Parts: sequence; structure tokens; C-alpha cells
Amino acid sequence: MSRGKVLSQIIWVNLLGLLIFAGASCSRFTIASPVIPVITEAAVNPLSTATPSSTPVPAKTTAITLTPTGSPTQSPTEKPTRTLTPTPTYSILRGRVLMDSSCNYGPGVQYLFKYLLIAGSNLEIIGRTDLGDVLLVRAIGGTNPCWVKSERMDVKGDVMSVAPAYIPLPQSPYYGPLKGVAANRNGSMVTVSWTPLTLREGDDSGQYPYLIEAWVCQNGMLKFTPIGTYQTSVTIRDEPGCLESSHARVTAAEKHGYTQWVEVPWPVAPQPRCRDDSTCD
Repeated sequence: MSRGKVLSQIIWVNLLGLLIFAGASCSRFTIASPVIPVITEAAVNPLSTATPSSTPVPAKTTAITLTPTGSPTQSPTEKPTRTLTPTPTYSILRGRVLMDSSCNYGPGVQYLFKYLLIAGSNLEIIGRTDLGDVLLVRAIGGTNPCWVKSERMDVKGDVMSVAPAYIPLPQSPYYGPLKGVAANRNGSMVTVSWTPLTLREGDDSGQYPYLIEAWVCQNGMLKFTPIGTYQTSVTIRDEPGCLESSHARVTAAEKHGYTQWVEVPWPVAPQPRCRDDSTCD
């Protein structure tokens, strides 16, 4: 075969290969339509919840059991209302001494003398006996009170507006309590007796050596009755008819003060006897 013929066959074969390649290329590569991307909420906000599928999966729930602690709370019950007794309000008054007067350690001349009040003196009235017949007074702003009869004072105000008061008696450091204290009743009369106290020379107060404070029933009321005496016995009227029990105590005095109080074994008052017609003796 001639050289030219061979060359033409080679060219033809190459052209045929190119046509086959071009046809294959046209079958694999097509012009695709432009794709428009779909933008979802998940793409914009990754933390958002995706749309559930057609068969939703129920969320798990955790059951919480509450266990009560302590005893169960009870409904409050209404407390009874207490009736409060109002506290009385008392006054401190002023008064002028009408005449020179003794002022004593206790409410009456039965008690040891303390000092003398000078007529015209202005004093504070800070206490009284239950009946207001003896007053507890002191210098204005003072701290050393004593007792004086109300009739010896010109009081500016109502003495009953002052508080009832009692102050302890000065104690003797040298003598013990009285001994042999006893009491006997004869109807409405009670006799209290005791063994005498012997004082050393110079210790006599020059005043009543014995003092009884008695709370006795008279006219249906319990009455405070102080009694000073030079004797070793005293008789006191004590009637039936009081709700409170009568009682008494006794002490001895010397110039330094009083011995320790001794309670009197007070005899009980007899109850009135009633007849069938309800009349009582």
C-alpha cells in the first residue's frame, strides 16, 4: 500500500474517534435548570425546634412525688380572748406640814420615831395606808421617807390617788425573834402572848418595846391594825364574816431596829350558828 493511502486511513480513523467522543459527551452533559435553594427556619436559627413528623414522639415526663415533712399543718384554732384588768394609775402629790410632827418608821405612833417634820415644810406624798389616814412622805426629790398622820398635812389633791405602800422596818443586828408566841380565842376576842425579850443596858429605845401588825375582821372588812405595847400580851377583836382570813405577826423593838417577825398561830373564828328558820346567831 502506498504511503499516501496509509496516511489517509489514519486521518479517517482519527476523525471517526473524534466524532464518537463528541457524541458521548453530548449524551452526558446537559444544561441543568437553575436550582433555587429552599431556606428553612432551621437554617436561619439553628436553635429553633424542627417541625415534628407526622407521627409525633411524646416527650418523656418525670413524676414528682412530694413527701410531707413534720406533722401536718392544722387549721388555727381561735384562742379565747382574755379580759385584761387595767393597771391603776397613781399620783405623787405635794403637801405642806401644818404643825411640828413626828415621822415614824411605820404608819403610826406605834412604830419607832424616825425624825421630826417642821411646820411649813413642803413634802412629796408617795404612799398611803389603805384608808389614807397615814401618809408616806419625803423631802421633794429625797430618798428617806417616813410616815405621818394625814391630818397633820395640807395635801394638794386627793390622797386616795396615791398608791398604797409599805416599806420594810429596820432590822436589829443584835437580837433574835421573840419566843413562845401563842394565841387564844374567846368568842370574838383573840389574846396574843409571847415570852419577854431582855435587852442589854443602853439598847432600850424608850418607845414601845413590842409591836403587833394584825389583819382582823371588823364590821365585815379585813382591817389592818398595828398595836404597840409595853406588855407581853395583847387582846384584839376579830369578828366572823370576812372572806379573807385574819392573821397577825409580832416583833420586838430596840434602838437599832426590830427583831425578825414571828407569825402568830391565829385561831380560826367560829362560824355563826343558824336555826331552822335560817336565822343565824
